[in-house]
Amino acid sequence: MQEVSGNTLGLKPSQLHALRRTYRRRVSAEDVVSPELARHLAEVSLETGRQIGVLLDRKGDVQAVIVGDARKLELPDVGRARAGSHRLRGLRLVHTHLHGEPLTRDDHTDLALLRLDLVAAIEVLAGGLPGKIHYAHLLPENAAGAMWKDEVAPSVHELAWDAASAPLALEDEFARASALRRTGGRERALLVGFGDGKKRGRADAEASLEELRELARTAGVAVVDATLQMRREIDPRTLIGKGKLEDILLRSMQLMADVIVFDWNLSPSQARGIADATSLKILDRTQLILDIFAQRAQSADGKLQVELAQLEYLYPRLVGRDDSLSRLAGGIGGRGPGETKLEIDRRRVRDRITALERRIDALSANRHVRRKQRNERGLPVISIVGYTNAGKSTLLNALTNSSVVAEDVLFATLDPTSRRLRFPDEREVIITDTVGFIRDLPEDLVNAFRATLEELGDADLLLHVVDAADPHLEAQVTAVESILRDLELDAKPRLLVFNKADKLPPGQAAALAHQAGGVAVSAARREGFDALLERCDRMLWADGKALPATAAWAAAPVRRG
Repeated sequence: MQEVSGNTLGLKPSQLHALRRTYRRRVSAEDVVSPELARHLAEVSLETGRQIGVLLDRKGDVQAVIVGDARKLELPDVGRARAGSHRLRGLRLVHTHLHGEPLTRDDHTDLALLRLDLVAAIEVLAGGLPGKIHYAHLLPENAAGAMWKDEVAPSVHELAWDAASAPLALEDEFARASALRRTGGRERALLVGFGDGKKRGRADAEASLEELRELARTAGVAVVDATLQMRREIDPRTLIGKGKLEDILLRSMQLMADVIVFDWNLSPSQARGIADATSLKILDRTQLILDIFAQRAQSADGKLQVELAQLEYLYPRLVGRDDSLSRLAGGIGGRGPGETKLEIDRRRVRDRITALERRIDALSANRHVRRKQRNERGLPVISIVGYTNAGKSTLLNALTNSSVVAEDVLFATLDPTSRRLRFPDEREVIITDTVGFIRDLPEDLVNAFRATLEELGDADLLLHVVDAADPHLEAQVTAVESILRDLELDAKPRLLVFNKADKLPPGQAAALAHQAGGVAVSAARREGFDALLERCDRMLWADGKALPATAAWAAAPVRRG
């Protein structure tokens, strides 16, 4: 006979025997629970002082008998879900409540996360009689945002829910909703922002979450919802708290999300902990940026550098997904086939990383030769740097009449592009567009793109382009300056260029530029170029140097009118 699961410690042999006999009972496929089974569960529950539950399949057979405590019970492993996101589990939970309480949060969580057909709670009355029955079932996505519907039946005899046809009808509704959702062909993502109040306060966390939304849009992902949690301490296992994670999983199920994207760089253990709690794809900020770079890389050089960054990110996260095979080892400390396969994968990744680093080193040497030949011509070099989507490529196109790819998305340009630029007094310079920066730029990405970023080392002047209309421009300037310091480029002469002046009221961009010691332009309308070229001319040939942008910015903090 099948065993009883749950909190069986302290039960009498007679009580355990009565619980085991529950497996012999059968309920009609149309009924949620029979009067006889309801009476049996109520009697045993009253005698033991614990919640008693059963899992019934759609034939009415008892698949599991569970014992809890006076307030709750924990369900056993019910196996893999039936195929398809619109399918229900094919099981319903019927259990007792000793204090006449309605369905609890745990009941609703089990209903949603396990995708049960139904959850029902039987009130236990004096004498072991069953009383009211509280029950709930899932709902398709609706305007009210409800995930389930709660109902109450006065007694088991008046419980009208059809356990055979109602779950099938629900599955049909879920299938229709799923078909409508899939018509766009894009993955659906739920975004999760995080702030600890120290490294990232609420304002920064909200701004970063909004930026994550733009990253998701650039990656071609449909954002269905976003949520933010402020927490004093980081959970070492799941980053966010257990309760918040359950809420996110419930919300993702209701919105039929395919992926959860965290606005934080998850550690390998955190990524595994979250993945263990859900069957959805889990991405963090770094991985999303790497995915965008993989989509955007066009040249062979760019593809090599993106692949290296992805492998360096993957390597510490390469762990066995299923440790069952590792038990097939002979002797103490023996390695099972699963571990052997994992070691082979890790070795291949290491070998591929080494090979890519050699090729990128050769690429760096080739770039050095080309830069040396270019420098022998005696032409000064101007490099455009700045936050992603600040309008760097648009500025290059406008200044040189070029057609470099420029889109209103993040990281539209990955490969450096150089063009000749003629000044009004017949002087010429080489002007180079580079990859855009972003706050918390992944270290693996910086290391992989070192061959590209070496272009900045030979620049005589850096044009730091900022989006004058962005409400977070101060934070973006700080992020770019921080990256320049990490690259040991903070001593380079540079000029702040406030782009997109046309998106601000007349004169406001010019005031911002004057306050920070920069110039205001509109690359889209080709405005302000005379002042820009005049400043570049003076800094390259007259002054020969420029104050670091951070010094001017710190001396005159911006006040937006």
